[in-house]
Amino acid sequence: MNAAHEHSPSHRHDHDHADHGHGHSHSHHGHSHGHGGHSHGPVDTGDWRYAVGLVVNLLFVACEFGAGLIADSTALLADAGHNLSDVLGLAMAGGAAWLARRGAHGAAGGRRTYGFGKATVLAALGNALLLIFACGAIAFEAVRRFNEPAPVGSGVIMAVAGIGFVINLGTALLFMKSQHDLNARGAYLHMMADAGVSLGVVLAGGLIMMTGWSVVDPLVSLAIVVVILWSTWGLLKDSVNLAMDGAPTGVDVPALEQALVGLPGVRAVHDLHVWGLSTTETALTAHLVHDRADTAALICEAQAVAKRYAIGHTTLQLETEPLPDCPGC
Repeated sequence: MNAAHEHSPSHRHDHDHADHGHGHSHSHHGHSHGHGGHSHGPVDTGDWRYAVGLVVNLLFVACEFGAGLIADSTALLADAGHNLSDVLGLAMAGGAAWLARRGAHGAAGGRRTYGFGKATVLAALGNALLLIFACGAIAFEAVRRFNEPAPVGSGVIMAVAGIGFVINLGTALLFMKSQHDLNARGAYLHMMADAGVSLGVVLAGGLIMMTGWSVVDPLVSLAIVVVILWSTWGLLKDSVNLAMDGAPTGVDVPALEQALVGLPGVRAVHDLHVWGLSTTETALTAHLVHDRADTAALICEAQAVAKRYAIGHTTLQLETEPLPDCPGC
């Protein structure tokens, strides 16, 4: 919806339902204020992928725990514990995606005027923290096995971990094409990391079977921990940034500011803020100091600049000169 209001003295109200934008301009005592742009695109949260991954991996965790007890394999039990953390991560990510879609664009009502989109950011952050916790558990188990080596059923380890590798890799591929969504990216990294752990357990089982060196198992586990931590760092950094209302990684704020200043008639830009409403949606607010008469056109041009940076929610205040601070306001 596109709307423009003019006061002092006339009033104008236009609607364009195809654009989903809002623009408001008000003239008072020589000042012109404009609020432009809330455009909403559909977000494919892909809830079914989370449900499929959750069910399949939960069933496998139960089977792997049972196999670990039968084979007396701490490696399988540790891998099952890591898989369980992935199941919890998928549940968090899927729940957050469902909340984001259910309460999108203020549909949640009440005090949550942005809906539940921020839940996707919290889920991504939770996934990163779960991965780090899982790495600590794996490293602890690896160190313990250095001191307390024990014979294990290498054949059972290879078979069960091999099945786990296929399941985790298949689940990860469901999210491979959604890397623009930090929440889906978290699920993808979570499952790829788990697939790597399972593959490492398969390799460890094969080497133990061929050489009888039980020390291979903790060595491979520690190597996998390093790989997981390396792949998780980017997710942790991005999710913390969004949780603190920082600009998403893909938005070059200085370049965006220069693009707005470069619009015809714009003399300055101040109070520019860019932040993530969710893992897929970005918002912008800014004050534009200008000398143009066609404020509606200026709002549309500024919105177009924002869209080039994948910003769908834009609020602009237009000023003919910088407004002084208002004491007591």
